[in-house]
Amino acid sequence: MIKQAPWFTEARLGMFVHWGLYALPARHEWVMNREEISPEDYEKYFRYFEPDLYEPREWARAARQAGMKYVVLTTKHHEGFCLWDSALTDYKAPNTPAGRDLIGPYVEALRAEGLKVGFYHSLIDWHHPDFTVDGVHPQRNAKDLDALNQGRKMSRYRQYLHGQVRELLTNYGEIDYLFFDFSYPEGSNPQFWNGKGREAWGSEELLAMVRELQPNIVVNDRLDIPGDIVTPEQYQPSGPMLVDGVPYPWEACQTLNGSWGYDRDNLDYKSVDLLVRMLVDGVSKGGNLLLNVGPTARGNIDPRALASLHGIGDWMALHSRSIYGAGVAPWTPPQDTRYTLRGDRLYVHLFAWPFEFVHLPALAGKVDYAQLLNDASELTLLELSADRQAQNTEQGGQPAGTLSLKLPVQRPEVAVPVLELFLKEGALND
Repeated sequence: MIKQAPWFTEARLGMFVHWGLYALPARHEWVMNREEISPEDYEKYFRYFEPDLYEPREWARAARQAGMKYVVLTTKHHEGFCLWDSALTDYKAPNTPAGRDLIGPYVEALRAEGLKVGFYHSLIDWHHPDFTVDGVHPQRNAKDLDALNQGRKMSRYRQYLHGQVRELLTNYGEIDYLFFDFSYPEGSNPQFWNGKGREAWGSEELLAMVRELQPNIVVNDRLDIPGDIVTPEQYQPSGPMLVDGVPYPWEACQTLNGSWGYDRDNLDYKSVDLLVRMLVDGVSKGGNLLLNVGPTARGNIDPRALASLHGIGDWMALHSRSIYGAGVAPWTPPQDTRYTLRGDRLYVHLFAWPFEFVHLPALAGKVDYAQLLNDASELTLLELSADRQAQNTEQGGQPAGTLSLKLPVQRPEVAVPVLELFLKEGALND
């Protein structure tokens, strides 16, 4: 648990929102990098950014109905475009056809729906004239590279970076979560020449300022110095995340379709069943899921993403008590299942529906009562002796200490069925 913010590990599920000028080309949020577009050519998207359908209350409502407890929005992505009315640049939403600060309404919408407020802020800025060209920069292959870098000073950019973070953490009241992205120190990857890490960002000073301005905020681990949480991206950890061998709070950042920004022609959407299994898998290992949507350039969440959120919400409406505040259980689950533990209740998530019986090692004598979570219908507990022989029509013995539960033949019509086991007093201490 994070001492200054216990809400984070209680929440378990949040929504990531990647939104910026890259929603106009609609072919991945790194389009500027992938297509090596110069800042001058990229300006056309700035001139035509007109999100007339932007209603942050609808975003917040969609998140809440999906069972999410917090939202994290890109205030500025690597392209350098700012969604708020920054006093430090003209490259901002009020100077586009949008004509206004877009962060203020977002913050108000989240608070109105009872959600925690998160900001993403890019350490990288491919638009800023003092940000030196490197191996990640869109102009990395320019013929006049030396001329492009001449006169650029990272010290000035660092001052700009710190100043913008100060604005964001001063102008919008209490902010619950700050997600920095990302560091690539020199030598960390052969492709990342002229890489940038803690020295480039002034990370120690930056984090100290964040703590001073927002003492209760959660900060991630991408400043090239330790943060409050670990943030694995686009993969599911095989177990609890460890720092110096000790389990650490963590959050898996995942997309619906492999792209963070709106990607019109990307149809590789994960199924609702898979998304729910990813959530459950993470919680069973002590982690959160931060699931991304990429709104369109008009500001609305597209129907495919909304369908995913609705599907998750349908499952969460019946099963959220196996998620909120739940975490790692002390027992090893059988194949195709995941355990989560909350208080004196053990939740068995069945990724595959077995025929009539599920056998749970080491739980004999530890469970008082069992039910399906979706409808609270009772399940029969069986403790078969280990020396009982299998007969024509009767179960054989299981390893000593195994608890067997008799299930209905028909699988519940939910993405992932969950069994709720009420543990006996002292079961966790045996």
